[in-house]
Amino acid sequence: MNILLLGSGGREHAFTHKIIQSPLVEKLFVAPGNPGTAGIAENVALGLNDFEAQEQFCLQNNVSIIVAGPEEPLVNGVYDYFAAKYPDGKISVIGPSKQGALMEGSKAFAKEFMLRHNIPTAAYKEFNAANLNEGADYINSQTPPIVLKADGLAAGKGVVITPTREEAIEELNAMIAEAKFGAASAKVVIEEFLKGIEFSVFVLTDGDNYKILPTAKDYKRIGEGDTGLNTGGMGAVSPVPFATDELMARVERDIIQPTIAGFKKDGIVYKGFVYIGLMLVGDTPYVIEYNCRMGDPETQVVMPRLTTDLVQLFVAVSKGELDKETIEISSDAACTVVVASGGYPEHFEKGKTITGLEDVQDSIVFHAGTKFNGSDTVTNGGRVLTITSLGNNITAAVQKSLASITKINFEGKYHRSDIGYEFK
Repeated sequence: MNILLLGSGGREHAFTHKIIQSPLVEKLFVAPGNPGTAGIAENVALGLNDFEAQEQFCLQNNVSIIVAGPEEPLVNGVYDYFAAKYPDGKISVIGPSKQGALMEGSKAFAKEFMLRHNIPTAAYKEFNAANLNEGADYINSQTPPIVLKADGLAAGKGVVITPTREEAIEELNAMIAEAKFGAASAKVVIEEFLKGIEFSVFVLTDGDNYKILPTAKDYKRIGEGDTGLNTGGMGAVSPVPFATDELMARVERDIIQPTIAGFKKDGIVYKGFVYIGLMLVGDTPYVIEYNCRMGDPETQVVMPRLTTDLVQLFVAVSKGELDKETIEISSDAACTVVVASGGYPEHFEKGKTITGLEDVQDSIVFHAGTKFNGSDTVTNGGRVLTITSLGNNITAAVQKSLASITKINFEGKYHRSDIGYEFK
């Protein structure tokens, strides 16, 4: 079969790397892809949200499955477009409906869903321009630190944690009255601060059945020891050592099962990945966010540990037969370290020539923000590469990735050397 994968980042390169291993795949197209995907699949110039062009391409190239990597086409209804045109499943989309994508596209929608289905999460209230003054009163009734979240998509930067009530009120005004995050912060969710340790659980569902993928923990802050500004993610490890069988049984019972059952009860069509960001407070897991797709850079550690044929799982999802499949996971640990442009996540320069990629032997180099400039590969984003390694344990995997990074060079290269520091 032929598959079209939408996206151009490290997550999509990791998907590409996994998908082409399947004997079920004849041809994999990536739109728009990057220099990494170009080496192992065929990049095609299609817009993420140009569903008509995607449809024509699929018909011309006998594509039967579309995999949506990022959230944007899902929030904009790529599933709904193809489901309406091809109810027979001639072209199936791996990803939720537009309504299902609201689990990520609207923090308020996700909070209301959790409240409705008794899924443990932080207490919250939502505010907009009409009740902005009430927001200040609510903040003054809370105990700092205070968490403010832009309701809509804000490229991973719409969450602010303030240490004082005064700063929280300033931030609320900036988000709503001054449109700090544009339309995304026209509505803001203010929620209780949960103190604990974060980790991520990934589920693949066909709407009735589900399979749990390897757990992961990512590292969002730019600086060593989780300090400094938030980023899209500076690295990740898998598995999560504290995610014991006992804890995962509780996550499945209290969070995963009611989530999938909630989709059905609410009539939400959901045939794809559910990313569940969790905060472990004591021994109780709370949901801090849902995403309607896999994470980045978590996909880069989850996919290499998945030994099951991913495409076989996709076929089962499209047919509603995921219950017939089994998930097999490598016992190896995985680590990915992001190599970023100097200055990220603030101002950074692009177009820096990357050398040494061909010298990496013990790790997988996933391209995230790169492009071709003639015969050279150059930087084209804040997060440039993610270097993934497998090892007997997290320490061994981290050491492999760090050793591989020394072979790669470009002007301004930056990475954290402490990914997985809690587990070494």
